[in-house]
Amino acid sequence: MRQFEFPIGYHKFHKNQLFNFQLNRWHALGYARFEDMQDAGRKITNFGEWKSEMMDLAERAVAENRLMNAAFYYRAAEFYTSASDPDKELLYDKFVELFYEVFGSDGFERHRIPYAGALLPAIRIPAASEGKGVIVLHGGFDSFVEEWYSMMRFFSDRGYEVIGFEGPGQGAALREYELPLTYEWEKPTRAVLDHFRLDDCTLIGLSMGGWFALRAAAFEPRIKRVIASGHAIDYMKCMNFVFRKLHLWFFEHFKDFMDRMAMMKLRREGIPSWMMEHLMYITKKKSPMDALEIYILMNERNIHSEFVKQDVLLLTSREDHFIPFKMHDMQLRALTNARSVTGRVFTREEHAQNHCQNGNIGLALDVMVKWIERVS
Repeated sequence: MRQFEFPIGYHKFHKNQLFNFQLNRWHALGYARFEDMQDAGRKITNFGEWKSEMMDLAERAVAENRLMNAAFYYRAAEFYTSASDPDKELLYDKFVELFYEVFGSDGFERHRIPYAGALLPAIRIPAASEGKGVIVLHGGFDSFVEEWYSMMRFFSDRGYEVIGFEGPGQGAALREYELPLTYEWEKPTRAVLDHFRLDDCTLIGLSMGGWFALRAAAFEPRIKRVIASGHAIDYMKCMNFVFRKLHLWFFEHFKDFMDRMAMMKLRREGIPSWMMEHLMYITKKKSPMDALEIYILMNERNIHSEFVKQDVLLLTSREDHFIPFKMHDMQLRALTNARSVTGRVFTREEHAQNHCQNGNIGLALDVMVKWIERVS
């Protein structure tokens, strides 16, 4: 059974954070070789080169029988491949096939959970030793359950049964079962808790999954502890106040015009254009403005923070390039009825200042385990 290492350090693989964060992501999770990410960073200048370089790295890794590396290089190639490109699904299939070839004998279970006339994929890893409890884990905006495997194994090795799942808009739930993203995360979470007959668990939501996890906890008392890492309490409030007000006004009064402008932006490369195209893909919407409606719905009112009565741990990276730091205090203040609230801010000195503590994931996991043990 593989033991994972989480390397410490956020590296300058690329001068553009658009590419640099993703190169660091796979390295920080323990799946990519440093020299491979360094080599890729020297060659990539656009999305097309990202795809071809990651595919080259994957094929080279296959030839050298480094199948774990290969799996996650195919995943990386898929990440910035356009939804209109037929290779996107082929790359996903290669990633999944190789992942289960590499890790399929590790002793975990694969589940398909009935939900809304379809199925939610899940992985269950039994506790490696004493049974300390159950952890349920999921991601957010661009998540596959398999990519959290190293983190899940960390918890399992420390005595926890771990269940990772894909909700609507994620992984195979979207690709195989055509379930679009929903902000009502209590519904898929309830299906998971029912399926595994859980009445006491810790729920961990990563990235946008932090918003989803707190929303689920507000409606699901079987969740006793909740950890949110790297989310915004209100996604529209990530924008500048004046720009947000103008955006919402144009959205309400000139939606067609906004759609045309957004479609023009999709022709450019950058984080905003990628995020908009990906949002259309995971919501299964044909127009940018229709897809954007879920962002508008993911606000401080709909997260229902005041209904969260569990113990809560908020993990925030001080220099998160996706989520403004002000969201940390906003979320802390909103949890008025939680049994306890702990906020932990990660800094550059800890090499964990980036989104979801990429650069020192081992530290974040250690903080999570110690907190769970303290409040349980």
